[in-house]
Amino acid sequence: MRYFMVLMLTLALLLFFITGCGKVNWQEKADAFLAKYLDEYAKLELVYTTISWKASNTGAAEDFAASATAEIDLRKLHSHPQRYKELTEILAHAGELQPLTLRSLKVAELAFKGNQLSPEMIEKLSKGASDIQQTFNTFRGKIDGQEYSNNELLEMLAKSTNSAERQKTWEALKQTGEAVAPKLIALAKVRNEAAVTLGFKNYWDMQVRLQEHDPDQLVAIFAELEKTTDEPFRQMKAKLDSEIAPKFKVKAEAMMPWHYDNPFFQDAPPSDKLNLDDFYKDKPKEEIIQLAQKLYSDIDLQTGDIVSRSDLYERPGKDQHAFSTSIDRKGDCRILVNIKPTAEWMDTCLHELGHAVYSKYHDFTMPFNLRDAAHAFTTEGIAQLFGALSKNPTWIVAYAGIDPEKVKLAEGNILEQRRREQLIFARWGLVMLNFEKALYENPDQDLNKLWYDYVERFQLLTRPQDRNLADWAAKPHFTIAPVYYHNYILGELFAAQLRATLVKLANHQGPTFTMNYGAHKEFGDFLKKKVFEPGASYAWPEFVKNATGEPLTAQYFAGELK
Repeated sequence: MRYFMVLMLTLALLLFFITGCGKVNWQEKADAFLAKYLDEYAKLELVYTTISWKASNTGAAEDFAASATAEIDLRKLHSHPQRYKELTEILAHAGELQPLTLRSLKVAELAFKGNQLSPEMIEKLSKGASDIQQTFNTFRGKIDGQEYSNNELLEMLAKSTNSAERQKTWEALKQTGEAVAPKLIALAKVRNEAAVTLGFKNYWDMQVRLQEHDPDQLVAIFAELEKTTDEPFRQMKAKLDSEIAPKFKVKAEAMMPWHYDNPFFQDAPPSDKLNLDDFYKDKPKEEIIQLAQKLYSDIDLQTGDIVSRSDLYERPGKDQHAFSTSIDRKGDCRILVNIKPTAEWMDTCLHELGHAVYSKYHDFTMPFNLRDAAHAFTTEGIAQLFGALSKNPTWIVAYAGIDPEKVKLAEGNILEQRRREQLIFARWGLVMLNFEKALYENPDQDLNKLWYDYVERFQLLTRPQDRNLADWAAKPHFTIAPVYYHNYILGELFAAQLRATLVKLANHQGPTFTMNYGAHKEFGDFLKKKVFEPGASYAWPEFVKNATGEPLTAQYFAGELK
């Protein structure tokens, strides 16, 4: 009996060791992987963001060189094949992982997957893009043999009222397309080759999926946008053409692409009835940032610490544009702007502070790589939500302090110009998404013809007669920010959906533009809890639904344009 009991105990212990001790604890393995990876990630990113901030402020060549080196080091982190193999092995046991751990690993996987290319392929991709960028940087359009910079040509286009002169100028702005197109088509094929080696259909498919978009869902959203904006855009453009055609002594139906100030018709022409700068031009530049800060403070989003770290005004060597950055993903958020007393810089201050408060109010107890926006378009949406207030009649009275009677007289023109901007940019976004998708699906097709097929369909522009040139390739975004433009449009849709959500929260009656944001302190609490704090803790479709109560849709954006 004793022998039998000893035998049974031995068998039990053996079974324990086989089934228990031999079993991998995947949660512990994931925790160990993330601890090491995220620690390295945080250190490398801190070096990069710190040096990049310095370079943007000094303009010194040595600072830019150091920034480039730091960026390469950061990219190398996500190119290590053994670490990627370990990551995918852990993810194969997703059912044994805690939700936040799993999300952090999935975000890491997206960063790794797109970098699993051979050094030779990376060099080909980098060289191809660099060659094209150099062409853009050095190319000068010619008119009658004389070279002009892009800015000079844009100024000439804006000032001329002679159709023949405008056509020549517009054609000069497109000349870079012919120089770039062969290189860009070749690069598209290399990009496709790289995408296929990673298991994707093509480069467009890869980029969209690595941005956590479902390609079918993305196409469906833009199809909805086309349908809901089609009639409003037709009506708006007909009115716009009837207004500006007389300046060029042509009939409205004879308007051509060169009759619009933007060579791609992506911006609304300036209004002869309105100059928004009139509302800001007499203010000291310091007051522009103060007005933006007051709005945020009124809804309990504090920006004093952000502004104290920021760089606000022009000086030699400094970056001439604007951006927001989170230095450490622990609350050190700051903006770079070059403030002047104009409507554009009022918009920019509100916009960039929107990015900054989004970063400031993340939950910093989350894993490092989740202390980020739910998606690039969601932080764009917040920035666009606040930036648009600079063109809001109610805000102009309440914050810019302009005489209500003066604003009331201009209200119709303010709203119409804003509506034109939204419609024109949305239809331009439809061109970019559909063309870029088709480009990577078949780089060998007649792209010149396809471009104007989309331009006619979405922008209602007349195709220049007998023109068979690569006008599409004159757009730098195909090279410097490939397969990204759709996120700008999604940001506008998200901003409109958030506006509708805030209207409901405030129980506001009447048009959206009549709501005074500063009178609703609860907006800040809502944004912190529903938008900022969650960070990237879940994928954007779930995030948008949680924040606004429904999936992302074009309906609210279209509703604002009726």
